[in-house]
Amino acid sequence: MVVRIDRLANGMTVATDSMPDLESAALGVWVRVGSRYESEPEHGISHFLEHMAFKGTKARSARAIAEEIEAVGGEVNAATSVENTSYYARVLADDVPLAIDILADILQNSVFDGEEMRREKGVILQEIGAAFDTPDDYVFDKFLETAWPGQPVGRPILGSPETVKSFDRQDIASYLKRYYGGSSLIFAASGRVDHEQIMKMVEEKFHAVGQAAPPPDYQPATYRGGDVRMVKDLMEAQVVLGFKGKSYVNQGHFCPQLVASMLGGGMSSRLFQEVRENRGLCYSIYSFHWAFSDTGIFGVHAATSEESVDELMGVVLDEFERAVDTFTLEELDRAKAQLRAGLLMALESPSARAGSLARQALLYGRAVPREEIVERIDAITLTDVKACTEDLLTGAQPTLAAIGPIGDLRPQEAIAERFLSAVS
Repeated sequence: MVVRIDRLANGMTVATDSMPDLESAALGVWVRVGSRYESEPEHGISHFLEHMAFKGTKARSARAIAEEIEAVGGEVNAATSVENTSYYARVLADDVPLAIDILADILQNSVFDGEEMRREKGVILQEIGAAFDTPDDYVFDKFLETAWPGQPVGRPILGSPETVKSFDRQDIASYLKRYYGGSSLIFAASGRVDHEQIMKMVEEKFHAVGQAAPPPDYQPATYRGGDVRMVKDLMEAQVVLGFKGKSYVNQGHFCPQLVASMLGGGMSSRLFQEVRENRGLCYSIYSFHWAFSDTGIFGVHAATSEESVDELMGVVLDEFERAVDTFTLEELDRAKAQLRAGLLMALESPSARAGSLARQALLYGRAVPREEIVERIDAITLTDVKACTEDLLTGAQPTLAAIGPIGDLRPQEAIAERFLSAVS
């Protein structure tokens, strides 16, 4: 397995991770632009462009794109995130040229047909409606909006019905031209691939990509925190509680991941054992840490009944309060093992390897060896974890989002006071 990264004359970065014993390959284009780069009138345009890329080119109809890739047993898809957009395929090794040709075609020659745009707007409006009607998803939208109010990093990636309805062909073409230049594109491939051959094919197929300037600096994220509650007639109360975390570029961003694992990362974690196993307050509870390039957020999500929602909140606060002083070396070792195992197991998937390589190239401009990552994880001490937990708890106002039968949930002031006094 050999990782190589080079840059083409048009500014595109080509990164490959060879796995010669496989019969397949995962490959794609990652674009250095996502929803947080959008102006207010453009809210949702990154996601809309991602959809429209598959709706026909000068050479292929939308149906032809699907039929060609599926005729060889492959698959092609795309995804939009806060900070990047990806277009990717999984095929047998012999069909890599076809996958590259299709990816190059949809990113350079899409026609953005008016009738296709009309239909796809309807699809996305249904997607927005489905998110609103799914409380365990919608609560996270409200959670991020409350953590970063009025800021692109906290807006839903899908956009709003008003902005989606407003997009026209010129908006999409202009956005594509502005941001999809060579210096913003990472082509990553993993599996049975040859670096030199990939370089040659990408250079040939993406010849029309110009040396566009990289995306402008996005609006720096300013974490605020706060409280949002929506009383609805649901079977369960959805609750997410969190606070400011660490960014990807922060050398300590692995520490909150370990804290998340120790508190609520599995069946042996404190929250799972106390909330579900000992008290039976909910079916599922977990903690997480999401990192972005300049900020991050740590949180806990649970769903419970109306009569249990405040008791559950009290237990979560108790466990946070206890954690600073009572985390053990055994818990830390278990969390490290989970993090290492997740990292190493992902190496068995060419899709995971291609995605990881692309994100590393976007964030750091290089491939980060797994040995370096494991070394950084192993170097974290129990003292580091306790200090990190204290910093998370007392660093800023907590963020709470709750939807459903939540009338008995204690007020924001009581929750905030408990967090800020938890380690005093």
